[in-house]
Amino acid sequence: MSATDRRRVIQTMAMAAGASAAALGATPARAAHPSPAKPGPGAASLDDLSRRLAHAPRRRDFKTVPMILDHPDLWDHEALDDVLAYAGAVKQAWDVSDLAGPWLNAMRNALNAQVYAFGHHDFLVVSATHGSANLALLDQSVWDKYALAQIAPKGFDRNNLILPRLAASADPRDIQNPHGVYSGENTSIPALQQRGAVFLSCHNSLWELAAKLAAAGTNPDKLSVDALAADLTNHLVPDVVLMPGAVATLPELQRAGFAYAR
Repeated sequence: MSATDRRRVIQTMAMAAGASAAALGATPARAAHPSPAKPGPGAASLDDLSRRLAHAPRRRDFKTVPMILDHPDLWDHEALDDVLAYAGAVKQAWDVSDLAGPWLNAMRNALNAQVYAFGHHDFLVVSATHGSANLALLDQSVWDKYALAQIAPKGFDRNNLILPRLAASADPRDIQNPHGVYSGENTSIPALQQRGAVFLSCHNSLWELAAKLAAAGTNPDKLSVDALAADLTNHLVPDVVLMPGAVATLPELQRAGFAYAR
């Protein structure tokens, strides 16, 4: 039996189980739901994409979230669709899993060279963020609540990647300033977002973090894992796009023409 056939058998069994549960008056698990129809033509410029993303909803009022997201309303599908549909000529997706790695600096360097060396002013760089790197996309209040510094790599006593840098106030016209806007001294998530970078957050990493925290007893509200995962999700930093899972979304990004980088 092929893998596709096995999936069909499992789906058929799930549907049958759901029908039996409904007959008994129970609430069946929601069956997998296809993504809604893709929107019209994608944004042709980075400015247009930024406007679309600013208006796309972010779902941050969850009470619980399941282990596997099986319906588009459980992630930021409108914003993710806008990213996937982006019609710019050059776009890059970074596979980012190590909080302590050089990923933000690599994204900054990619932006600098694409824009100023190759002249691709509408270059889009995206971070498919998972693993420990996903901690960078959570606000400080949830870092404090769940003592995330205790499980973060050494040197992260707080989420310093979301803090603005002094270099951000430098004159943006001086692109060669070694202490300026485009320098390593201005490497932060907000600085890259201001330049059009998009950060995608992995639901799977959030749910697994919730399970780890619950198992360790780092759960001040005594929440279920699904509720704890919802609390984490509700505290993603502004403008982040929630996706079902990084390693599943990366093939979608590649199919949409994004160059893979790690």
